[in-house]
Amino acid sequence: MENNFTEQMAQDRAMVEDCLAKAFAGEPRHADLQEAMEYSLLAGGKRIRPVLTLETCRMCGGDPETALPFACAMEMVHTYSLIHDDLPAMDNDDLRRGRPTNHVVYGEATAVLAGDALLTAAFGQLTKAQLPADRIVKAVECLSRAAGSVGMVGGQALDMAGEGRALNREELELLQSLKTGALISAAAELGCIAAGGTDGQRAKVRTYAQALGRAFQVRDDMLDIISDQTELGKPVGSDQANEKSTFVTALGLESCAALVNQLTSQGIEALNGFEAPEFHIWLAQTLAKRTK
Repeated sequence: MENNFTEQMAQDRAMVEDCLAKAFAGEPRHADLQEAMEYSLLAGGKRIRPVLTLETCRMCGGDPETALPFACAMEMVHTYSLIHDDLPAMDNDDLRRGRPTNHVVYGEATAVLAGDALLTAAFGQLTKAQLPADRIVKAVECLSRAAGSVGMVGGQALDMAGEGRALNREELELLQSLKTGALISAAAELGCIAAGGTDGQRAKVRTYAQALGRAFQVRDDMLDIISDQTELGKPVGSDQANEKSTFVTALGLESCAALVNQLTSQGIEALNGFEAPEFHIWLAQTLAKRTK
């Protein structure tokens, strides 16, 4: 069964990669802006968020292909956030997905503009979905909220403000629920919206994705300690270097491992009532054990 899910994920990724590769084809090229955008957008990665959009659409009774523009919009927002997160003014990282970060290759100014352009393009991408207008409006509201000051950007602001001081567990959970969890939750909700899912389905999907996002971040904090740069594809130990509080510094590795398992179970439990939640269960369990 696991092989079937792995194959399904590979098919979803291929759909997303093809869509992203065509996203800016035929558009005017201004200096090295589009090249910088595509450098990060097409750099691979796990593509968890767009896959989650497609598979949640399927789980809620929709056709995943109709959700593809939503999935690609999600990945554009995620990529923009990584470009900006790596900047010298933020985390000052020089490696992402196994190769030099955007600002290292193109310079800080172009990297900022590439991120800005990807964020803007994401909302244009949402409008390309062949779906009823009310679903597109809901998608715009969902993604804009998750990406903005009450979502990911707000979390990044808390992250920067927290450098150099110890954050308690409550502060960390708020920070990460915004910085990481908001977009993962939105990814799942966009799939439900694309399928025309009910409010009840969307609430369950949100609960699942929020638990998934929290578990993902706790595991990420663990990997910053126990993994290595070659496997992870980005610098390890950067949280400590930037004097950032993490779940590991607050709880320790052993408690973090237990928390990942607890959150994974909570997320899976939220899927009760769906006819075919097997992929989402497999995804949660796989991410809980990931090594990169």
